[in-house]
Amino acid sequence: MSFRGGMGELMRQAGRIQRKVEQRREELNAETFEASAGNDKVTAIANGIPELTEIKIDPELLQQEDMEMVQDLVVAAANAALSKAREHVDAEIEKITGGLSIPGVG
Repeated sequence: MSFRGGMGELMRQAGRIQRKVEQRREELNAETFEASAGNDKVTAIANGIPELTEIKIDPELLQQEDMEMVQDLVVAAANAALSKAREHVDAEIEKITGGLSIPGVG
């Protein structure tokens, strides 16, 4: 199998893709992803790293529910926000790589 431009060109293209991926990841790290649980009584916000940056709990929920229920809602909202962040980042990186699995990229 031969590549147009040879192996050197292939390596240059891989380097360009890697730089684009790194640049897009930096941009995505600044984006936020929000998810809620318990009829929007608990909201979790994550960034594109992904890591949680904020948890909001409606004060009414703390008065109406027991602690175990509140904790479950926090975990559900946090997992949903982190999942949204991961899925979005993966989709954006796939746009750059065209779905190719390139070692050291992505």
